[in-house]
Amino acid sequence: MFMEFRNEPYADFSKPEFRKAQEEALKRIAGKFDREYPLFIDGKDVKSGKLLKSINPSHKSQIVGTFHKAGQKEVDLAMESGLRAFEKWRLVAPKERAMVLLRAANIMRRRKYEINAWMITEVGKNWLEAEADTSEAIDFMEFYAREMVRWSEIKGVTPFPGEYPELAYLPLGIGAVIPPWNFPMAILTGMTTAAIVTGNCVLLKPSSDAPAIGYTLVEIMQEAGLPPGVLNFIPGSGSEMGDYLVGHPKTRFIAFTGSKEVGLHINELAAKAAPGQIWIKRVIAEMGGKDTMVIDSETDLDAAAAVVISSAFGYQGQKCSACSRLIVVDEVYEKMLTILAEKAKKLTVGPTEDPNHYMGPVVNASSENTILQYIEIGKKDGRLITGGAKAAGDGFFIQPTIFADIKPGTRLDQEEIFGPVLAVIKAKNFDEAIDLANATEFGLTGAVWTRNRFKIEEAKKKFFIGNLYINRKCTGAMVGAHPFGGFNMSGTDSKAGGMDYLGLFMQAKSVSEKVD
Repeated sequence: MFMEFRNEPYADFSKPEFRKAQEEALKRIAGKFDREYPLFIDGKDVKSGKLLKSINPSHKSQIVGTFHKAGQKEVDLAMESGLRAFEKWRLVAPKERAMVLLRAANIMRRRKYEINAWMITEVGKNWLEAEADTSEAIDFMEFYAREMVRWSEIKGVTPFPGEYPELAYLPLGIGAVIPPWNFPMAILTGMTTAAIVTGNCVLLKPSSDAPAIGYTLVEIMQEAGLPPGVLNFIPGSGSEMGDYLVGHPKTRFIAFTGSKEVGLHINELAAKAAPGQIWIKRVIAEMGGKDTMVIDSETDLDAAAAVVISSAFGYQGQKCSACSRLIVVDEVYEKMLTILAEKAKKLTVGPTEDPNHYMGPVVNASSENTILQYIEIGKKDGRLITGGAKAAGDGFFIQPTIFADIKPGTRLDQEEIFGPVLAVIKAKNFDEAIDLANATEFGLTGAVWTRNRFKIEEAKKKFFIGNLYINRKCTGAMVGAHPFGGFNMSGTDSKAGGMDYLGLFMQAKSVSEKVD
């Protein structure tokens, strides 16, 4: 059962059997768009009467589900449920908790095409991006299950004469898990199951742009045998109940992935002790980035350009790891721009239920408006190479857009856009390129393309980011192989999918007994 961890393989949609399975799953979930979803608290459905509608960003008039929203009353109910469940769940053996995750991983495999279909429909992922997201969610459960067993066997102490010392890792308590919409199954599953397998109970507040995907995880965990109250599903408005959840005196920790602004607000709110609070709340945060790829003259420009395109425009640039800054040394700058433009112009944009579309919509109207405003700024501050406008269709479609000659320190160089906009910056040489890459408040991911071994070693030592990739794309971190999390305003460097991650959800207790 606890064999060596292996990453989940992706379905090959060029093969008819996989393509057919995904097409059928899309048809099946379309028959569920009229469903009304309750909250899920203490193993029971709860209806608040306040409703949230989730829409398909590829077809703005299409509602994919209607969800009851939690308010402060429902947060209190969920907290009471979690506190009751915690007294029993924390005592369950780590291996038994790990078995729940392994069962859930198998259920998710069985439902993979359905989960993919929800992401294709609810948040506009193309087929491969959805497949990768679901596979990563499976990876998280498989990896954290094994990691929990490993952590439970750590001794952590050295012998001491006349005593028997022990070190035990205990769960923290009740946690608020607040995932993003851009990896709506993978990150949601990773944060939730890391908290659960370590013995904690969870109040899960999914993104309002992806509640159907979050509810699917609740169904899976139920089927896997998770006891009532361990996972409580409470979608709702951040302004109505988000601050209340974070500030609640019984909330022991907050696991958050999202924007810098919201992350800093959560961190500030969590730092204030509420009446009746007896602990310092722990915040585990990943807050995005302004991720950079550096292109040296000593490299294969065509190969580099191909991965720049996939890193910048995969999932419409809506990944915290997306390449939004490209720094190219002067010697190959114009040549690189030509190659990039040729490749970007070949990208197809449209509804993602059609697998022939590489790019789908951005997630909602607010995001679309923000991105288009940045594009107008780019037209003033730089040279438009390609794109620069909305794309045709009934959804929130934006053309893949590249701006050249962006100056260091300008808004396109510094601010996270979270859309299909790439800012290209010229550097005099490789040393300046690394300096420019570091000249941002973020520090999440990046990549360097060069064949020069000395430059590679320089980048390893000087490029100050949490995830650095050499001669490959800066997106696509794999669980286990690429523990993910960044520095500075990119978060708390909590390495999701790494061997130290579960420790963030536990606390250590030292016990020593005199034996002579």
